[in-house]
Amino acid sequence: MGKNVIKLDNYYSPEELERSLSEFINYYNNERYHESLDNLTPADVYYGRDDQIRNKRKDTKYRTMKDRRMKYI
Repeated sequence: MGKNVIKLDNYYSPEELERSLSEFINYYNNERYHESLDNLTPADVYYGRDDQIRNKRKDTKYRTMKDRRMKYI
């Protein structure tokens, strides 16, 4: 769900709008990766999981490149 959906949708009660806004905020902060945050979610950065995720990605990249070298040498 994007912010354009919220802006274009019709809401028949304040509760519907609040529910949609809450869903969007949850998606934006917990599920959507942000390029400006090194493809992490704001929640990852806020709760300090960013270094752990970057290290895991770095390790995965290292192992992948090592496997490729072994297969194609």
